[in-house]
Amino acid sequence: MSELIVTKTKLQSGIWQGLVTGSGDTEPALSVTHLENPLPDVVLTSAGDSGGWLLQIPVPSDAIADGVQTILISDAQTGERLESFTLIAGEALGDDLRAEVDLLRAELDMLKRAFRRHCVETA
Repeated sequence: MSELIVTKTKLQSGIWQGLVTGSGDTEPALSVTHLENPLPDVVLTSAGDSGGWLLQIPVPSDAIADGVQTILISDAQTGERLESFTLIAGEALGDDLRAEVDLLRAELDMLKRAFRRHCVETA
């Protein structure tokens, strides 16, 4: 089990940022992948006196596409997944959300009818 911990701090201007702790003064060996391909331009810098390492991952343009895209951050030595982030976009998302909302509405209507029936029967 890896001692490394990755904590997201923000996603801004197409760069995912996080703090890596658990490696002390030694730079952690991380693997950052999308669709099992290593991502270029990942930056890891010392956080200074606060401890840990600042991780910056530029979101690749090919990860901005219809559907669900996941970026994995793993310990390069153990292969253990430390963190991930997901991008969801496109028409597929809209259809999925609309279907889910429709299903929730139908279930809510069913519960309202059952509750009203119960109230009438017990009154």
